[in-house]
Amino acid sequence: MDLHPCECGGADFGRRHQLERLGDDLVAVYEGVCRGCGRDRRFEFVMAVEVPPPPPAYGGAEPSEIIDPGEFSDVADRYSRWAGLGLLNSPGSEHHKYQGAMASALAAVEEVFKFIPEGQDAVPASAFTSARGRARYEKGPGKFSREILEIELDLTREVLADIDNSIARSSGGADPAAQ
Repeated sequence: MDLHPCECGGADFGRRHQLERLGDDLVAVYEGVCRGCGRDRRFEFVMAVEVPPPPPAYGGAEPSEIIDPGEFSDVADRYSRWAGLGLLNSPGSEHHKYQGAMASALAAVEEVFKFIPEGQDAVPASAFTSARGRARYEKGPGKFSREILEIELDLTREVLADIDNSIARSSGGADPAAQ
């Protein structure tokens, strides 16, 4: 919902959530009033039959039909950038504040992988269905190759491991990497 702001440009609205039955589908409905201009906003998401994994994961085994790989890549970059700056500018005792953001970045990169078809080495151009996603792809299609995405996953996992180690050290526990 944050990826699709109101016509006025605002993304914030007082969200009310409810589940509705639409034919055979269960639909999650989020609605509320834009805090910027007062317009009514409504989002409807058909719920998957499978139970989704717990957060910070974004969805089940199949690629999203709502958010395209470029948008997930943008989400990953935003979380990584914010957390990276925080990690660089804070003492180790405060690194725990960035653990959730890096976990969300990792989950977003994992979502991008779901768009790579079996036997292929990259997300196909046809998977980018939003204006933001297509622009991101056109700016750097190589970023969506399996090889580059695997590097991004590894680096994000390393940062998360460093945060975990920092948390353990600041709490007086043993370094998990040394065990």
